[in-house]
Amino acid sequence: MDKKKSKRRRSTTDSSSSSDSSQEKKKLRKLKKKLKKEQRKTEKILKKKLKDEKHKLKKIKRTTSESCSRDDAETLTDSLPADIPLDLMERSKAMAPMTKEEWEKRQSVIKRVLDEETGRYRLIKGDGEVLEEIVSRDRHKQINKLATQSDGAFFQSQMIDRKHN
Repeated sequence: MDKKKSKRRRSTTDSSSSSDSSQEKKKLRKLKKKLKKEQRKTEKILKKKLKDEKHKLKKIKRTTSESCSRDDAETLTDSLPADIPLDLMERSKAMAPMTKEEWEKRQSVIKRVLDEETGRYRLIKGDGEVLEEIVSRDRHKQINKLATQSDGAFFQSQMIDRKHN
């Protein structure tokens, strides 16, 4: 019986050494996870501080532009800590998604743009959506006449270029 027990003990000691290494690996993984989590927390806190500072600066600028003179505004902005570079703040603003109001404001702009190939003016909404312009029958005929003339001029210029080449 002693022999069996001793064998068991040996086998358990062998397995315990392997389990020790696996336990160490688990501990290392947990530590890494903890470090990553803490890093994320600190980044989040820094972002929040940046946002708060930016908000404070905006408030100060608003109040200074309304009530204070330029000299007072300079002293107020100089007294604030400037540990965050301005280019970083601008870059983060550019990377941020648009709010609904910003998007609607951008889409509400309608421009009249000349299409050089056809000679027609097109209505372009926001970032590039082409709108159909509603015009009277006479205006429609006039637009088509101009477009036909410009098409003819373009065709002739192409034919002349081919003859010379």
